[in-house]
Order: sequence, then structure tokens, then C-alpha cells
Amino acid sequence: MKLIIILSFLVLIFSCDPFVNEFSDIGKASMYKASNLPDTLLVYSSGAPIKVVTWNIRFGSGRFPFFGDSCGDEVIADNQLVDNNMRAIADKLNELDADIVLLQEVDISSKRTGYMDQVQYLLNNTSLNYGSYASMWEADFIPTDGIGKINTGNAILSKYELTEAERIQLRLRTDQDNLVQYFYLRRNILKVKIPSLSQGGKDFFAVDIHATAFATDDTKEQHINKYTEVLSNIVVGDAIFVSGGDLNSVPPGSGFDFCSFDKCDTERYENPDGTEVEYHSIDSVSGPHKEGSFFNNFDGEPDILSDLYSNYQPAIDHDGGLSLLPEHFTHAPSTSMLDDTTVTKYDRKLDYLFTNGSWVSGSGFTHQEVWDLSDHMPVSASFLPEEN
Repeated sequence: MKLIIILSFLVLIFSCDPFVNEFSDIGKASMYKASNLPDTLLVYSSGAPIKVVTWNIRFGSGRFPFFGDSCGDEVIADNQLVDNNMRAIADKLNELDADIVLLQEVDISSKRTGYMDQVQYLLNNTSLNYGSYASMWEADFIPTDGIGKINTGNAILSKYELTEAERIQLRLRTDQDNLVQYFYLRRNILKVKIPSLSQGGKDFFAVDIHATAFATDDTKEQHINKYTEVLSNIVVGDAIFVSGGDLNSVPPGSGFDFCSFDKCDTERYENPDGTEVEYHSIDSVSGPHKEGSFFNNFDGEPDILSDLYSNYQPAIDHDGGLSLLPEHFTHAPSTSMLDDTTVTKYDRKLDYLFTNGSWVSGSGFTHQEVWDLSDHMPVSASFLPEEN
């Protein structure tokens, strides 16, 4: 009987309209406008700095113990919790007076967050006017743990009009079976043009990425390589970009493996032969890992971001180990421990801003004061288009 149910379920999946949007390699992204959009387009004022923010907002759930990325087992967040967190996120963006915001893990129609369109909410409750959205997980129904309908992904919000929004597919994981992969995330890079910020005949782009977190193959390396390729193509086209996001990778020279550090009390990993996996140091091989943990199954880690640091200017400089200092950590070690006053609030840097132009000197800042609004903290920096 169990086999019949499983086979019937598979027939239903593959014979009817698909449950899951699998996306093309390159496609158009969704466009948004604030409901209170000004009558005239905002024009860049020469000499004014442009503030750029990146923030993984964790679908507005704060430190909700979601089963997928913490040591918790919850799935559906309380509507009031989401409302309160989204209000606080909007207030912070207004306080920062952000001009361009790169967001990750934004829900637009998900059961887990009461079907709130969080892109539209932020546009309607901030001074940001335009938005673009690229889904990384869009499904009518996810059977796992009652997730149900979900649509979550990357978003770029801006005071200035956005055009030519493009969703660039990132490679799928290869360490999953076909059924799991079918229902799993399809991460992407979101790229938009901002004509108002074009200076000296050079086009201006904003680029947002959310790289894989939990893959045990070389997917993260491939995601970073694709990201570097997209940025390089902008440079070859004699254009300027500001870019960033949640790279789920620690800075070069971090020298620490977070595998055992992240392990939940109830977790157990197995080798192919069924023996329990022992957690390895960065000099070992084939160990499991979580967000930002080192790859131990291919060469190149832990300096997977070296090319980005070498070719472009980071908002938080790496010289002298600045990006390794605790005041620039952006990730919380466990989202299910908010009530534990002994927990470390932030433990590593996973979130970045880069440009092929120049940041205003000393403007890069990590906003750890809002550590309770997500398991990631925002990073901001200021940029002067006319100087690039």
C-alpha cells in the first residue's frame, strides 16, 4: 500500500501541471512599485552619496526556530511575529536612509509567513520606490513538514527606477536524489540596471546573490564562480556595479571550521557505509558543513572569496584582517536560542558588499544592533557614482 501511495504521488507530480517552478537559466525578474510612488521620477543629485545595504531578512521571522536553518522544529510563523519583525525591518531601512537594498530570503506568497508580499510591504513602508524580485523557491505545495505553498527569493529595492531586471539561475546541488532536488531551492543572482545612477556614459548595475548554505558537494564554489563571472561581464561592458548578498562563505584566512560548532544536539551524519561521520578540521576531507563552514571535499577553501577581494573593493576591507574582526560578524550561530542570554549573538561574517568603483572611505558598517531581527545582520556602505 505504501508503495502504491508513493507511486501515485509521483504520477501526480509528473503528469499534471508542475508543483514547482524550475525556472530557465536566464529570465526576467518580477518588477514592483511602491503604492505611494512619487508623481515624478527621483533624479540623482550630483555629489550625493548612495547608501547601499545588504540584508538576509530570514523571511521576516526574526529568531523563529524554523526547522530548516536552526536547531528548532517549527514551520509556520505567527502572523503577529512576522508583522512586528517586518515593521522593525522597515524602520531600520528608513533609519539608514538606504538608496539601494539587496535582500535575501524575502517571502512574497508563503504559508509560513501568512502569504504576506514582503517586497510590496517594504516598498509601501519605506522611502524606497522600486523593486525587483527573483524567486529561489516557488512551489504550490511542499510536502515536507507542512510547509505547503512557498515563494521566497532575492529582492532589490531602490529609491531610483529599476530596469532590465534579470534572474540568473545558479547551479543546482548534485548531492541530492532526484525527488529531493525537484522540491528543493533554485538559487539565483538578481541583476538590475539603475539608469539614474549612470555617470560618464557608464551604465550602473546592482547585483544580489544568495549562495548555497548546506551543500556537501562543490555547489558553493560553483555559485561563487558564477557570481564572479556575472560581475566580470559587467566590468568588460565598461559599466559600474554595486553588489553583494549572503555568500554563505567566510572571509579568506578565517582559519576555523564551523562544522562541529553548528551541530545541533539531535543531529547525526552518516558516511555512505552507514558509520557516523566524525567532524573534521579544515585540513581533513569529506566532512559535513553548515552555513559558512569550510568545504573539505575540494581544493580552494577556505579562500573561496579571494578573487572577489582581489578584483573588487569590499565595503569591509580585508587588509589587516578587518573583515575577520567580531564587530563585522554578520551571522547568528543558532536561531533557536534567542532566550538564552549566554548565547553568542554573532559568530562569523557571511554577508558582503563589493564594487568595481569606490566606496566612501570608512563608510562600511555592520549593523549588529538589529541582531534579533534575523539570523543575519545588515551591512551598509556609501558610494559616489560621479567619482567612478
